Amino acid sequence: MPSLPRIDSAWCLKANHWCERRATRALFATISRLGDGIAWYALMAAMVIADGFDGLFAAAHLAVTGAIALGLYALLKRWTKRPRPFASDARIHAWIAPLDEFSFPSGHTLHAVAFTLVALAHYPVLAWLLVPFASSIAVSRVVLGLHYPSDVLAATAIGSAIASLSLWIVPGATLF
Repeated sequence: MPSLPRIDSAWCLKANHWCERRATRALFATISRLGDGIAWYALMAAMVIADGFDGLFAAAHLAVTGAIALGLYALLKRWTKRPRPFASDARIHAWIAPLDEFSFPSGHTLHAVAFTLVALAHYPVLAWLLVPFASSIAVSRVVLGLHYPSDVLAATAIGSAIASLSLWIVPGATLF
């Protein structure tokens, strides 16, 4: 039976080949770039503009959750120091430049999951937009050769835990 690291690498290599098509590469690069923070800042601004003080409360909740997620993410990156897939396997290409050196966990995915869950607690009507967007960010990180599937799965669990804790602490914010 193959080991988990070999399965992880095999899935990463298989997904990475999707970007050999220019249109696919452009799509996932754009999604990943939006996941750098642009989409989340725009969402927070839209919440304030559309919903006044309630939107400001929701945006502040997202910002605090994001700050906590960033701190934990940075700690984990420095602690694990897992090389990125393209650094470990010459057959895997980094189709865009990474923001930092290490792979575990996927910060884009961690933040996308945490932000999506907190945003949906305030505005469940956004599920049709945010759930596919967060999922696309997670997939983009593997397809672009920047993360292993296990980096993304772990980031999903960590982002979910951070959001759950945040929703437990903040009064009046509940997920569905």
